[in-house]
Amino acid sequence: MAVTNNRPADIPLVVHLIYRLDFGGLETLLVDCINHMPPERYRHAVVCLTGYTAFADKITRPGVELYALDKQPGLGLGIHVKLFKLLRRLRPSVLHTYNFACAEYAAPAWLAGVPVRVHAEHGRDAGDPQGLNRKHNFLRRALVPFIHRYVPVSHDLARWLTGVVGIPAAKSELIMNGVDTLRFAPGLAAAATPWAGEDVFVIGTVGRLQDVKDQASLIEAFALLVASKPEGRARLRLAVVGDGPLRDKLARQAQSLGVADLVWFPGARNDIPELMRSFDLFALSSIAEGTPVTLLEAMACGLPVVATAVGGIPEVVQDGVNGALVPASDPQALANALGLYAADASRVAAHGAAARTNIERHYSVAAMVGAYTALYDRLGKRTNNLNEITQPCAE
Repeated sequence: MAVTNNRPADIPLVVHLIYRLDFGGLETLLVDCINHMPPERYRHAVVCLTGYTAFADKITRPGVELYALDKQPGLGLGIHVKLFKLLRRLRPSVLHTYNFACAEYAAPAWLAGVPVRVHAEHGRDAGDPQGLNRKHNFLRRALVPFIHRYVPVSHDLARWLTGVVGIPAAKSELIMNGVDTLRFAPGLAAAATPWAGEDVFVIGTVGRLQDVKDQASLIEAFALLVASKPEGRARLRLAVVGDGPLRDKLARQAQSLGVADLVWFPGARNDIPELMRSFDLFALSSIAEGTPVTLLEAMACGLPVVATAVGGIPEVVQDGVNGALVPASDPQALANALGLYAADASRVAAHGAAARTNIERHYSVAAMVGAYTALYDRLGKRTNNLNEITQPCAE
């Protein structure tokens, strides 16, 4: 648990409930919201159902408490009790839960008397990329009485919540993800890579190495591209940044396809802006997404994007303007799109500049933080007014 100082009791507390605080896009958004939200408006604590890693050090805001509930695989009904007791002790004004694994904990938060309960949906997983699992959607609907606002982070997720899951439109509020356009910007220092100083074209991707990101299709597409170009082995390189359960399997795949010497697996890194500035093109091969943070970060760095047309990605990537869209799980289509950029420097420059402009106009961290702050304010006032109305009259 982090040491906490300077916690004025009159500043409301937001408890953020996340499955695990580790390197990832959702986690980056959470940290950015905490670090950028005006300190005089809200205090923050982070509760992890399982645990956290060194990624927690990215929280630079003083006085942020960090808790791990150490949930084990399975139902973990005892975790509901642990959370209830913790919330009773912390007495937050807002509980903000993230993604399906944390949604059910709005109920113990209600029992603990937390006045405002917000649930954000940032994407769907590989096991249910279209969000059609009846059991999961039934639970989402069952939680409606305990959740004041559902927050989808893309128009695609907003349509799914109301049209498929059945969440009342009045309880859904779209808030787009945002990135720090000062840190993620072109023209600044780039990270060293194994190919520094060589005349190569670097395709890069950043993300947790897991099924839903489908880096296997990207590696296969890269191998197809290399094989299709006479100069492929001399000029093309692929950086797969991140860590996760599939790292060893992906490395073996690169070996089996004969491109292991051209693919770099640097693991989880803290210098993502600098790494992205070492890329020429960003690629994202996910089979399901909300609005991917790494996509926004890459575009903010002035990179054109080749990405799968899933989730909220087509809302950000305009095909033929700032990138290219391809079907999911189609390595040949992905290879063809990557090849267009590898062969055309003018396309890279024009689409990269358009990508940066799009992020500056529509996906800033300031707009995102402002929207969450306003949501907390609005819901807090509403619940306070309801409490006043329902107070017993002593006459």
